[in-house]
Order: sequence, then C-alpha cells, then structure tokens
Amino acid sequence: MQEAVFGQLLDSVPDGVFAVDPEWRITCFNRAAERITGIRRNDALGRRCCDVFRASICESACALRQTLATGQPLLNKVVYIVSAKGERIPISISTAMLKDDRGRIIGGVESFRDLRVVEELGRRAREQDSFSNIIGRSARMRQLFDLVPVVAASDSTVLIQGPSGTGKELVARAIHEHSRRRAKRFVAINCGALPDTLLESELFGYRAGAFTDAKKDKPGRFALAEGGTILLDEIGDVSAAMQVRLLRVLQERVYEPLGSVEPVRANVRVIAATAKDLRQLVRDGLFREDLFYRIHVVRLELPGLRERREDIPLLVDHFIARFNRLQGRDVAGVSEEVLARLMGHDFPGNVRELENAIEHAFVLCRGGLIEERHLPPHLRAEGMGGETRLPPGLTLGAMEHLLIRDALGRHGGNRAAAARELGIDPSTLFRKLRAQKARKPTGGRAGGRG
Repeated sequence: MQEAVFGQLLDSVPDGVFAVDPEWRITCFNRAAERITGIRRNDALGRRCCDVFRASICESACALRQTLATGQPLLNKVVYIVSAKGERIPISISTAMLKDDRGRIIGGVESFRDLRVVEELGRRAREQDSFSNIIGRSARMRQLFDLVPVVAASDSTVLIQGPSGTGKELVARAIHEHSRRRAKRFVAINCGALPDTLLESELFGYRAGAFTDAKKDKPGRFALAEGGTILLDEIGDVSAAMQVRLLRVLQERVYEPLGSVEPVRANVRVIAATAKDLRQLVRDGLFREDLFYRIHVVRLELPGLRERREDIPLLVDHFIARFNRLQGRDVAGVSEEVLARLMGHDFPGNVRELENAIEHAFVLCRGGLIEERHLPPHLRAEGMGGETRLPPGLTLGAMEHLLIRDALGRHGGNRAAAARELGIDPSTLFRKLRAQKARKPTGGRAGGRG
C-alpha cells in the first residue's frame, strides 16, 4: 500500500525522477521521466541508467557516481541527454544517496528538469538581441541596430571607427546585406597589412606584362566588388601615395590597373574602417584632409566592450553556442565566478579578446560548465592580483551597480545622459542610486557616488 502511494506521489511530480541500485540498474522511473525522455517505464526498469539516458556526462563525469563516492548531493547541474527519438535534450539534474534503515547505501536517486522551454526562450531572446550576427542589447548597440538599415538604404561612403576587436567588419557586412547591392559581392581588404606595391595590385589589379611575373591579367578587389561593396579596413595605415590613388577612386569613380593606360569605371560602394583617430592624423599631417572628408560622409562609431558591459553575458552565450556547434560539444555555460571575472575585466582586445577567452576555456573544459580554472591566466584570480570588480558569486545587484557606475563615469556624473545610455528613465536611475546608497555600510564618507 505504501509503495502504491509512493508511486502516485512520484508520478505527480513535474520533474523526472529515477533511482538506481548498487549495480546502476534503474529501480524507479516516474511519469515525468517517461515524458521527458520518451522512454516507457517498463523499458527503463532493470536497465543500466547510462544505457537509458546516454547523457553527456555518463562516461566521464557521472553525477550520481560522484555523489555515491563523496556522499555529497549535487544540485542543478546542466547536462544533455538523448531521447528515444535521438533528440538532444538539455536538463538540470540533482542527485542524492539512498540508504536503508541501518544507514547502509543501497543506491542513488536523481531528479531532472526539462530545460527545453528555457533554452527556446533564450534562443528567442538572443534573436531579439542581435542584428546580422552583431550581438548586443545595450543602448549603444540598439542605436547602431537602428542606424544600419538607414545607412544601408543609401549609397554614400561610410566610415566605421572603433577600437580593435569591436566588429567593424561585421557592421560593414550588415550594411551590405541590407543594401540594394546585396546580390553582388562584399569584398574586404586589410590596407594596413600590405606594402604599397602589393596593396596597389590587390586593390586595382594588373594587366599581363605589367611586371616580370605578370603572365596574365589579374582583377583587383575593386573589380571583384563591382556592383557590390568594398571594405577598406585599417585605412588609417595607408601611405600618402596610396591615399592619393584612393582619393581619385572616390572622387572620379575610376581607377587604373597596373600596366594599363585606360581607366576603369568603378561601380562600388566604399566602406572604410579604422581603429585610429583620423581627425588627429589629419592634424598631424599623416592623413589627407580631402580624403578624410571623402570617406567621412556617414560615420558609425563602435563602442569598446568596457563601454557596454551589459552585453558580455549575451556574447558569452553566443560564443558558447557557436563553439558547441563547431566542436560538437555540450558545454552548458559559465559559472557565476567566471561571469564575475569577465564582467570585471576591461577587455582591451574587446569582443575578439572575449571570444578568444571562451575558446581557450573550451579547450580546457571537459565537463558541462566553464569554471574559473579554465580561463586564460590573465583572467583568473591569480592573474588579476586576486582582485575583481564584482564580489565572488555574481549577483544582479552587483552587475547593476557596476553598469551604473561605469555609465556615470563616462558621462562625468550626468545622470540624465547615463540614464539614456542605460535605456532607463532618469527617475529610475535616481531610485537605484538612492537604493545603492542605502545599502552601503555606514561610517563611510558622506555624499559618495553609487
């Protein structure tokens, strides 16, 4: 009678529950476990749990085995199982030991929660927080998302400025993909990576016989981008002589391949990108003022990652999903300590540095969650002098405090400007500052900023 009541109780629980004996054979399998896995109870009972679940941790890091070995229960570990239909299902598992009346271990029990709905909501949220593979939900990125289609609708030359690693080429591609030229090619060239002679032939091509090894005509990047878009990346690094040639292309829309005496018309939209301050280069006499104004028709500025820290968790999720897909892995995410480290880092390499850090962690992480020990040395506690901007165990309040502090710092304490950047009403910012001040311990200097 008690067993029947116990079975009914288990079947009323929304989470999947199963138990195993010391031989790892399933002795209990509730209705929710049937629903989540697609495996009938009668087909699961008596079988080894690894044969039933085919989970990502069964072979190398079985959570139930770890609990039985250490005596410590496990709570809410994210793993993946394979259903009866071959579907890969994310679940959150918790484990505990089973003991008899004498305290002897007679097996283990595991409960698991279906995370497919949570994952789907996350996927939809990521779709809403991206634009043509550009990821962000911060106010600065939202403004950029609004500007790209407007800029793409015209044929004007565009200058994209921003620190290295912020995704200038992604923005240039987005402009092309939303323009009337999207059916033609998008061609990118790094102008700072080539000496003048090579850069000239790469941009404009050459005719057979132009030099010793020129056996046949070779089209340049402008010819390849005909009807489409060309990105001149790192344009601030080109020489004075090359600046003159680029100026002619922009002014007259013609160029001459090496060894040719006939100009070629260029029906190409030009997008230039640089991490340098071109205005300062003009003042220093290192960049032609007339070329500057030719490429400065429309200007887009990309913020460094330190200026949009609220995008870091979103970017982390994006990179984890991408590396999981590329490497056939099932890393579930990062620990709270890792997110705290990432949120507290200034990222001089910006998004590219964050991506490299996650890829580094993927190499070292063999389980379901990226831990602090998997990060590159400069992002670990010992590599940061044991300091971080946020306390161990990231909280929403700590993150909010950091974002507000940084926004106020960037705007010299101007609350209205900081509120606009954060995408909230100034009165909301005032309430948050007042609440943060109330939470600060007494005895400190009065009137300090939150």
